[in-house]
This record gives sequence, C-alpha cells and structure tokens, in this order.
Amino acid sequence: MNIFPLSLKQSFIAFDRKVDGSLSFFFKNYGKSKFMISMSKKAQYLGLEKLWERGPKAFVYFFIFYLFRDVVLYIILPIFFTKFSAH
Repeated sequence: MNIFPLSLKQSFIAFDRKVDGSLSFFFKNYGKSKFMISMSKKAQYLGLEKLWERGPKAFVYFFIFYLFRDVVLYIILPIFFTKFSAH
C-alpha cells in the first residue's frame, strides 16, 4: 500500500539529496542527529564525567538536544494526540 503520492516522494528524495541525506538520516535514527549519535557513543565508552572534561560545551549541547527531543517525543506529542483524539 502506497500512502504517499509518487510526486511527493520524488520531491522528498530530491530535497534529501540537496541536504546530503540528513533528512532521511534523521527519520531513520528516530530524530537523532549525527552529533547526538556520536556523543552517545562517546558517552558510552568514556563515561559522562570524562565526556564533560573533554568538552563541556559539546556536552551541554548534547544534553539540551536530548532533553528537547525527549520532551517533544514523550511529553508534548502524547498530550497533543490525547487531546486531539478525545474530542
């Protein structure tokens, strides 16, 4: 079953090529950017304390991106869909 029309799919693919595949990467990795994935890997093998020591600015950006993404995905969207489906 094809949900999206072919013209919409082709325009998405063309735009994705213009941004070097960043858009499809974002959707495939559940809203994580390449920066977030690399910082997650570093946090796993370095630990949070050593990651902070290596670059506090990058660590703060990483934390804010994850916090923002999780707030939107797990708090705001469920509330929105619950209110939308209740009416």
